[in-house]
Amino acid sequence: MERPRPVTIDDLRRRIDELDEQLVRLLSERAVCVRQIGRLKQTLRMAIYQPGREAEVLRRVRDAEAQLGGPLGPEAMARVFERIIDEARRIERDGAEDGHAAPTDGEDRDRRS
Repeated sequence: MERPRPVTIDDLRRRIDELDEQLVRLLSERAVCVRQIGRLKQTLRMAIYQPGREAEVLRRVRDAEAQLGGPLGPEAMARVFERIIDEARRIERDGAEDGHAAPTDGEDRDRRS
């Protein structure tokens, strides 16, 4: 009986590359939704920065990571999503078709300082 070949660094890197491609696709799909939300916010004259919604997203990803028990941990996953949310706000702001973005309500504050 032949022994299975041990997993190599190259095998694991190929798997990471595959996962990265999936992440890019998912984040791109998310960004399309974000752009649509930005346009709706503009139409409705809503502020781009929605701290309650952002807190809800961060709570949800912390809970999901805690339940999954992944190696990143809830706080690290929240930091990843903080960056995703920062970029989402930029997309919402930049995606305004007529160049008149919705009010920001202080969205440009750096929350990490």
